[in-house]
Amino acid sequence: MIAKRQIRTVLVTSVLSTFLSVPAGHAQQSSEPLPAVRSMVVAPAATTLERQFYGRVVAKETVDLAFDVGGRLDRLLPEEGQRVAAGATLAVLELDGFRRSVERAALNLDMARRDAERALRLSERAVGPESRAEDAITARDLAEIALRDAEAALADATLTAPFDALVAARLAPPQSIVPAGQAIMRLHDMSELRVEIDLPERLFVTYGGLDDLRFMARRPGGGDLPLRLVAFQPDTSRVGQSYRVTLAFVETPSATVLPGASVTVLAQVPATGTGAVVPATAVLAQNDQSTAVMMLDSEGPALTVREVPVTITSETGTSFVVEGLETGAEIVAVGAHRLTAGQAVRRFTDLRMTDD
Repeated sequence: MIAKRQIRTVLVTSVLSTFLSVPAGHAQQSSEPLPAVRSMVVAPAATTLERQFYGRVVAKETVDLAFDVGGRLDRLLPEEGQRVAAGATLAVLELDGFRRSVERAALNLDMARRDAERALRLSERAVGPESRAEDAITARDLAEIALRDAEAALADATLTAPFDALVAARLAPPQSIVPAGQAIMRLHDMSELRVEIDLPERLFVTYGGLDDLRFMARRPGGGDLPLRLVAFQPDTSRVGQSYRVTLAFVETPSATVLPGASVTVLAQVPATGTGAVVPATAVLAQNDQSTAVMMLDSEGPALTVREVPVTITSETGTSFVVEGLETGAEIVAVGAHRLTAGQAVRRFTDLRMTDD
């Protein structure tokens, strides 16, 4: 027990002697460390600015298909989400009635032709009136038209795909009675996928149209796909004063990109500023409405800050283009408002721990 107390007394005495032997200036410096600042090196202004927009993937065309004739829907073949080729059969009405109509029209045409030949022979022999022959010829022509109508109705009772398509929706159940013109199936034309975005009117006013804009679609898995301008609606929407712009993929995207999907569209616009780009957190707003930044000066081991007046412009609202700084100068990027000119600082490097 006595030995433990002696060891504690020796340790306390050693610590006190070590603390008292430290110079006063060194102790004060360790208790008040220099403020750490995050700095950045001034880079020249970019030639283009990047804006992001929400885009919606759409097909080249989306159409609702319907029969030109009415009847009972006998078969509805493809399921929703299935891809079909141009000319493939999509739906078929009950065909028995249409086939009987064709047979009936064909028999009526045969009878009308015989009547017309008989009336012409009688008219040539002056036995029958000429008007009767003319009426028989007219009836024959009407029978021919009726046969063509019946054959067309039979062909219209089968619905085929007008293009290579993706089945978006089945709009009528099988075995139901559907009138002529009622939508049966909705198809997406997948020959070209497009993206629709709402472009603010301000971009048109600032940059004078769409000729100088470049568009890219950002995929979630990484990588950008170029887009080309297809069309835009010249009338602005009532909400937001924006134009509806339609873009098309230059390269065919993956099969997972389907109509209705959302995509981030990047628009690259030409920058108008010629100065250096700095974040908004680096700019100091003075009481006299002037602006400045804090520049780092390193002379020997000391690192101090000095205030440099600048002229700023902003096109995005999140970063500024400043005039009055040289390329390569080091400035305070964050926390400049908490510093004073001539104050000594240190650079903030990283919070990660090392093994050294």
